[in-house]
Amino acid sequence: MQAQRKDRSNPILGILRLIIAGSVAGVLAAAVALPAVGGAGMSTKSAVASLNLKPEELDEPPLPERTVLKDANGKQFAQFYFENRQSVRLDQVAPIMQTALIAIEDFRFYQHGPIDVEGTARALLKNLSGGGVMQGGSSITQQYVKQVLVNKAETPEEQAAAIAPTLSRKLSELRNAMAIEKKYSKNQILEKYLNIAYFGAGAHGIQAAARRFFDKPAAELTLAESATLAGAVQNPARTDPSVGPESRARLLQRRNIVLDRMAEIGKITRQEAAEAKAKKLGWKNIKAPGGCEASKYPYFCLYVQYEILNNEDFGKNQDERKKLLQRGGLTIKTTIDPKMQAAADKAIKKFVSRKDKPVASQAMVVPGTGEIKAMAASRKFGGSKKKNEMSYNIVADAAHGGGRGFQQGSTAKVYTLATALEEGLKYGDGFPAPAGYQAGGYSTFKNCKGENVGDPSHTVNNSSEGGAGFKTLQTGTWGSVNTFFLKLEEKVGLCSVVKMAKKLGVKRADGQKLSEVETFTLGVNEVDPVTIASAYAVFASRGQYCRPLAITEIKDRDGKAKQYKPKCSQVLEEEVADAVSGILSGVFTKGTMQEVGGIGRDAAGKTGTTDNYASAWFAGYTPNLSSAVSLGDPRGTRGNELIGVTIGGRYYPYVYGASISGRIWKDSMLTALKGIEAVEFTPVDTSRFGGCTEHCAPKKPEKEKKDEQGPPTGDGDPFDIFNPPNGDQGDGRGGRGGDGPGNGRGRVAVGPTG
Repeated sequence: MQAQRKDRSNPILGILRLIIAGSVAGVLAAAVALPAVGGAGMSTKSAVASLNLKPEELDEPPLPERTVLKDANGKQFAQFYFENRQSVRLDQVAPIMQTALIAIEDFRFYQHGPIDVEGTARALLKNLSGGGVMQGGSSITQQYVKQVLVNKAETPEEQAAAIAPTLSRKLSELRNAMAIEKKYSKNQILEKYLNIAYFGAGAHGIQAAARRFFDKPAAELTLAESATLAGAVQNPARTDPSVGPESRARLLQRRNIVLDRMAEIGKITRQEAAEAKAKKLGWKNIKAPGGCEASKYPYFCLYVQYEILNNEDFGKNQDERKKLLQRGGLTIKTTIDPKMQAAADKAIKKFVSRKDKPVASQAMVVPGTGEIKAMAASRKFGGSKKKNEMSYNIVADAAHGGGRGFQQGSTAKVYTLATALEEGLKYGDGFPAPAGYQAGGYSTFKNCKGENVGDPSHTVNNSSEGGAGFKTLQTGTWGSVNTFFLKLEEKVGLCSVVKMAKKLGVKRADGQKLSEVETFTLGVNEVDPVTIASAYAVFASRGQYCRPLAITEIKDRDGKAKQYKPKCSQVLEEEVADAVSGILSGVFTKGTMQEVGGIGRDAAGKTGTTDNYASAWFAGYTPNLSSAVSLGDPRGTRGNELIGVTIGGRYYPYVYGASISGRIWKDSMLTALKGIEAVEFTPVDTSRFGGCTEHCAPKKPEKEKKDEQGPPTGDGDPFDIFNPPNGDQGDGRGGRGGDGPGNGRGRVAVGPTG
């Protein structure tokens, strides 16, 4: 009688009792979300009808999946993720894990429909008597619906609404659950739930949780481990083992509750439960680092990351592209070669310490494809200034996470050399190179707009008087004579040299326009190793420029793959490229690298030391591989010159292009090319480039021809303080190239050298 009076005072309770007792079991779970309907005397039929209990389709956006980067051999070296998740099939989850989860969360999962009638009724009675939603009772299907809504929420308001303890939200959840049960089988629903559930400690989905907690795949989980993870899903924040001992104790308690429940419903024996409960928690705390800072190849990883972020094919803006990278579940195969990367890392470490203020960086590129095979630097990538870490991609340009680069010095002279050969000059052509060069007037040099540039009052000097005298394309290059190259640039035209550099893919590291000043040939523009290695690769590939290539394939979460091929074009005549290689080969035997020597196979290259020893370069190549090495102080060139410095534990009075950069290049190339068949350069067309035209050197007695072997040089010997090099050192002042060392615009206070 008392119960009847209670039903009259609370019509909703009355409806609930009728539903539970009646034949409408298929809709009784709607009571979980019964809104305030009608008044006393309202019929069960009308109450149920007012609930509008019809399946409602659920929008199920793809789950955030991690993106992995793989090297050229298919081995993973980095990952990006918004949520640490790796979805798996149900058959990749240990059966005992499936059993444990169902036992504690929804043990009648395979028997009921969208909801568990009995569990829901119990929860509802408590909720209604308490005046709100106080207790769960949700089926695994309902829990999946809620997780989907939480995952697709974009704003804090949407996230709050997805878990709001309201009757209307529960009713909507039920409608969605009804649709899900019609759309999928029970096994499919269980699989989806296992992949979307959060287990704590940053682990989303069962595979990530198994790795994070126990360092194993989900397929290998034991009874105790399965019970642990099944227990974690109820309140992962409270039982997160990474938080501390108290959380681990609560997780252990939850594990044991799950084991007892499994024994209670006959899924395991009491003996099995006792044995599992006797085991320790087994928390392994296996971290899943993401991002480039945790990558084995951080600088290359950054390059790949920015290739995605800057490409409109992957989204309308950087935010969309970042979401794809972090959530898209992509598998990105790249060009990085572990052997060549290791060679660069080892060579740099041999000569430059992580603790040194100057930083050495190197890029290796394949001629004819543009594939980046290595990107290395002497400092570890990271954000700690205390640990002397690099916070940006010093090997690349600003568009790929880099900075402003370093002035390239005499490695830029090759653009003038290539221009001269293209315009018809021969190996023996030349002219007297004075000890100091002064432009004849403001009209001596014109940029590509036809504007006069240059300072007729400024004198560019060679490093010593020994560098003066008649120089040819060969001897002027081997000795890296500043005044010779300024006169050569004057002859062929500044704009022609600038256009040549652009054809070779040269651009400033900061993304600004190249500074078109008279000292362009001396290397006033700041560049990066990837750009210079790619430019020099043009000569190695007989005139073919290939855009730097880091990605060869991207596979989406569904396994659909897109291939990325080299983008190359012929920018230089084959014979001209061969002629450049012919002269640059002599740098190892007759020029500024002769103290360092070659690598036992056809190779060509050029040293570069900026004025006042602000930075030092070496760029060189074989037909198989091109590489560029830079050395400089990221704090800025002013006051941080490479004079009287200790680098890699060795003292250097002066650092030249060959001192460290050239040696790094040699050591790394020897190792990187080991086991790769040597390829010879195509012989120079002597009928076209041999001899000279009207600019021939005056004939001299045999005893006076010593200069033909190249000027004496100390560029390869970092300790040769009594015999500094005649070339590749600088003019002591630089030219009009910038308003300071770093941007190459206006007047250069500390400019580039020979």
